[in-house]
Amino acid sequence: ETTSPGSLENALFGMGNPLLDISAVVDKDFLDKYGLKPNDQILAEDKHKAMFDEIAKKSKVEYHAGGSTQNSVKIAQWMIQKPHKVATFFGCIGSDRFGEILKQKAEEAHVDAHYYQQTDEPTGTCAACITGDNRSLVANLAAANCYDKEKHLDLESNWDLVEKARVYYIAGFFLTVSPESILKVAKHASENNKIFGLNLSAPFISQFFKDDMMEVMPYVDILFGNETEAATFAREQGFEETGDIAAIARWAQALPKVNQRRPRTVVFTQGRDDTVATVGEKVTMFPVLDIDQNDIVDTNGAGDAFVGGFLSELVQERPLEECIRAGHYAANVIIRRAGCTFPEKPNFR
Repeated sequence: ETTSPGSLENALFGMGNPLLDISAVVDKDFLDKYGLKPNDQILAEDKHKAMFDEIAKKSKVEYHAGGSTQNSVKIAQWMIQKPHKVATFFGCIGSDRFGEILKQKAEEAHVDAHYYQQTDEPTGTCAACITGDNRSLVANLAAANCYDKEKHLDLESNWDLVEKARVYYIAGFFLTVSPESILKVAKHASENNKIFGLNLSAPFISQFFKDDMMEVMPYVDILFGNETEAATFAREQGFEETGDIAAIARWAQALPKVNQRRPRTVVFTQGRDDTVATVGEKVTMFPVLDIDQNDIVDTNGAGDAFVGGFLSELVQERPLEECIRAGHYAANVIIRRAGCTFPEKPNFR
């Protein structure tokens, strides 16, 4: 069935941690000094406080609107172009300059952002420490951690926007903030035979927030992740064959599911290696677009971009192959640029 463009408005719903990315190229000494792995995502601890000051003083520091889910819905909007406000985004910010920047950037990206704004905590930041084609992300959630279900999601005007959507996407990172908000949205999707997507997001989510994650899993129609996250998730759940990504995908696909009308789809990216996806019972490999190593500026945002491209086709009810093709296209564009930024228009179709 074809849907009229007007019905695409607010058809995609995302909820997560709105963060301002503070990005700079660093060296190995910098990583070692703060105990960082070259390619990782972690939450900031006290020992990282000084790092945020140090990275902000780097000569070529860049500020970009970030936050995993917010990046993805922005990319989806960019891929679709018109109408505007295809995507709704909820998250918590502070009443400060960084918060105003995030608002402005969301507006420029034509995302319908409805932030819960509070005064207790400043807007969250994420230090992106770039070395070669690796990026180590350290998130200081601050305000993002203050999202309040009762004061925001449950408000009738906000919940109306949730009900308007057909596709829902939340990065696993938000499990550390408001699992009850995720569950409310996931159950709504399941009960109404809509599509709910979740991302494994980072190894630490599968390790330290596994109970919350497994409470949401029965409502997940599409599970995203990369190869490292997939292996950690499988290991933490006691699945033996953690070295076989196709086997992990099959296993995750078969985990218990509430809405039986939609079989779960599992999509695992592997950097430059093939993307692995479950199609019914079988697993298919989709090669990514070739790119010259010298054209890679910064892989920060590649995973978010993949999901954004994927969602842009999914919300238009296109088949899985097209969703993955769009994901690969978007990721290929993003890694040629600093941060999760994109040119004025896509050149996908």
